[in-house]
Amino acid sequence: MAAGAAAAAVRGRRFKWSLELAAAPGGRPRGAAEGRGPLGFAERQLGEGGVHESDKILMEKRCWDVALAPLKQIPMNLFIMYMAGNTISIFPAMMVCMMGWRPLQALMSLSATLKALESSSRRALQGLVFLVGNGLGLALALYKCQAMGLLPTRPSDWLAFVAPPQRMEFTGGGLIL
Repeated sequence: MAAGAAAAAVRGRRFKWSLELAAAPGGRPRGAAEGRGPLGFAERQLGEGGVHESDKILMEKRCWDVALAPLKQIPMNLFIMYMAGNTISIFPAMMVCMMGWRPLQALMSLSATLKALESSSRRALQGLVFLVGNGLGLALALYKCQAMGLLPTRPSDWLAFVAPPQRMEFTGGGLIL
C-alpha cells in the first residue's frame, strides 16, 4: 500500500521542466504560461533580408568550392606522382590513368557543373577556374606519362614509320657487283 501511495505522489508531483500536453478545459495545456506559444516558437520575427543574405553567401561559397576542387587536388596528385616513381609497373600505371581520367570525366560533365554554378554572381570566373584546374590536372598526367616513357616524344620512338634507307651500292667479298 505504501508503494502505491508513493507512485501516486510521484505522478502527481509537477517538475519544473515538464509540460503536460493534455488539454485543460480552457483549451491550453496545463502548465503552459500565458502568452507562450508552442515549443520552439519565438515571438520575434527574423529580418526580411537576414535569411536571404546568408543563403546567397552560402551559395557563393558552395560555387567557389565546386570551382576550386580541381585545383585542390593538384598537391595530392603531385605527391602521388612522386611516390609512384617512374618505373613502368601496375601501380604507377593505375595512378597515371586515374590522374588523367578524373579531369577528363570532369570536363565531359562540364555542362552539369556550369549549371550548378548558375546561382553565382561570378559564374564566368568560376567556370574559368574550374577549366584551368582540370587542364592542369591533365597536364600533370601527361607529364607523368612522358617521365615514364609512355609518350612517343623522341625520334627513336617513330622508327617503325621511317622507311629503310635505299642502298646506293652493294659490295660482296671486296668486289663491286
